[in-house]
Amino acid sequence: MMFLQSNRISTAKRAFVTRRVETADLKLLTSEPAQAPEPGDLVLARVDFIANHTNLELVTGRKSKMYPGDEIIIAYGNRYAPDQFEAEVPPNLAPCHLVAAGGIASEALGWSSRIVKGPTEITPLGLFVGPDGRPVNLRDYALNTSPCAYRPPVYGVVGGSMNAGKTTTALSLIRGLRAQGLTVAAGKLTGTGSGGDLWQMLDAGAETVLDFTDAGLATTYLAGHDAIEAAARKLIAALEGTGAPAIVVEIADGILQPETRRLISSAFLKQRISGYLYAAESATSAAFGTDWLGGQGRVIGISGRMTCSPLAIRETEHATGIAPWTSEELADGQVLVPWIEEQQAIGDLA
Repeated sequence: MMFLQSNRISTAKRAFVTRRVETADLKLLTSEPAQAPEPGDLVLARVDFIANHTNLELVTGRKSKMYPGDEIIIAYGNRYAPDQFEAEVPPNLAPCHLVAAGGIASEALGWSSRIVKGPTEITPLGLFVGPDGRPVNLRDYALNTSPCAYRPPVYGVVGGSMNAGKTTTALSLIRGLRAQGLTVAAGKLTGTGSGGDLWQMLDAGAETVLDFTDAGLATTYLAGHDAIEAAARKLIAALEGTGAPAIVVEIADGILQPETRRLISSAFLKQRISGYLYAAESATSAAFGTDWLGGQGRVIGISGRMTCSPLAIRETEHATGIAPWTSEELADGQVLVPWIEEQQAIGDLA
């Protein structure tokens, strides 16, 4: 093991996903080439070749431009992103890739043809370890929660694909609930560690925002259902603990993504999600998605990217029997009034 001088840590660019880790714990480094990293392990890496990702999102949220030779503090993780990278944690500390600006080290297995430059290349210099020699891992810094007796309604936002408009739908929903006088807490249950969606939820008016990195996961792809459900339980319990009378949670990727599909189908979410908003990129997606989602819980509305087109809106209503809501309608909040009144009548809203 090698002891790192504090100035080396302070000058390294430290990624968003590592924000919960105490700086004082980043002192020792092990660089055994054959050591197998695990998802969530923190690694000091050198930037070798700048390609698709040119910036690193820092713990502050600022996007810092990277240069060859920069040292960065990031975490290993798997990535599922049909519009970007498919990547898995490599079996050793050999050179690999930065596959997400939030700070994910992984081995890119393939990527969209739209990613012309390919992945940014990095060389791991070593894993951070504690005095006991165990790697420093995000799971060791997960928030602590306990069951909460207060059970406000939880709105789930899911969609048909990576870019179906889930985050825009979640932001508009937050604004709509706020417009109707409700305090909102929000979270992201699955995905790839990045601060962008969290900052936007705060900007939309959510008073508390958390995501799976707060529950100890760098990403949720290939994390295993038990770990993902445990993280979801932690996050929802923490959001309940704020006392907010409405909670909005986004579940990343599309409903065909295995982790997403299994989490939505879990007994926990079936019991805890009061209603879903489905974000669709097309009428076909809306018809398929709401049919499946209706078997897992209550679908209270459709929105998403397809609402940019009046024709797609009409097709969606014809195919599903549900009139889609534009982001503007959601943000106004009037379309939510019947649902809010229903929840208040059964005592689920304070």
